[in-house]
Amino acid sequence: MSSTDFSEILDGLYDNKVVPYLGPGALFDATNKQTGAPMPADSNSLILAMNNGNPMAPKLMYEFPRAAMNQELKRGRNFLGQFLTKLYGETEYTRAAVHDWLAEWRPAYVIDINRDTQLQDTYSDEEHTLIVGVARISASQFRFKIYHFDGSDYFEIPQEQVDHRFPILFKPMGTPRPEANYIASDADYVDYITELMGGFAIPDFLKEYRKGKQYLFIGVPLNRDSERMVMSDIVYGAAEKKGWVLNKNPTDKEIRYCKKIGLEILDVDVEELLATVLV
Repeated sequence: MSSTDFSEILDGLYDNKVVPYLGPGALFDATNKQTGAPMPADSNSLILAMNNGNPMAPKLMYEFPRAAMNQELKRGRNFLGQFLTKLYGETEYTRAAVHDWLAEWRPAYVIDINRDTQLQDTYSDEEHTLIVGVARISASQFRFKIYHFDGSDYFEIPQEQVDHRFPILFKPMGTPRPEANYIASDADYVDYITELMGGFAIPDFLKEYRKGKQYLFIGVPLNRDSERMVMSDIVYGAAEKKGWVLNKNPTDKEIRYCKKIGLEILDVDVEELLATVLV
C-alpha cells in the first residue's frame, strides 16, 4: 500500500468518514496482567479458554460459535455468559495499542466485534452512546440495547432518546458492562443475524448515520460465515467502495469475498498500522 493511500484512509478516519471496525486482531498485544498470557479474542483461543486450555473435536474447533453451542447444550446457556463475563469482566488485561490510538482522536463511531471492555474504557471520561447486541429474547422485537453513559454510569434508554452529539460505540457481539449480554453460540448467531437481516438489530438513527460511510477493518477475519454475515448487514448502505481490510495473508475465500462486496485488502497488519500512526 502506498503512503498516499494510507494518508487518504487516515484522513477519512480522522474526519469520521471512515469507521474503525475492530476484530480480535486489534487485541493482539493485550495480555493478562497476572499471567502475561495473551487475551483470548480470536476463535481458536476462545475455544481453548472455554475448554480449560484443551482442544475440542476438530469439527468444533472450526469456529467459536459452533464450540459454544456444544457447551451450551451440555452445560446450559448460563455457562457461556459466566465464562465470557469472567474472561472479560473480571480479568484484568494490559491495554491494546489500538485502543491507545483510538483514545488519541476519539472517533465518532466505532464498531467492535470483540466482547471485552477496552473500547468502553477509552471513552470512560466522556458521555457516549453504547449499543449492545442481544439475542433470543422475548421481551422485545429488537436485538439491541442502548445505553447512555453520563460520565460515571450507564443508563438504558429507548432509541428515541439518543443524543446524537455523543460518540457511538457499537458492540454487536456483546460486553459484560453495564450488564452481561453476548452473542456467542450458533443459536445466538442465527437469531441475531435473522433479526439483523430484518432490520431489527440496528437502531433507526444508526441506519441513517451509516449511509455512505467507509470502513477500515482492523484485525477482522473474513473467512467464516458468521463474521461475514454480521459484517455485511452492519455496514449496509456503505459507499460503493466499502473500505479496506488489513490482512497480510488472506485466504482465497477472503480475496474472492472482498472483491465481490467492494473491499480492498491491504498487505498490512495491525502492527504496521500502529507503527505508522503511533509516532
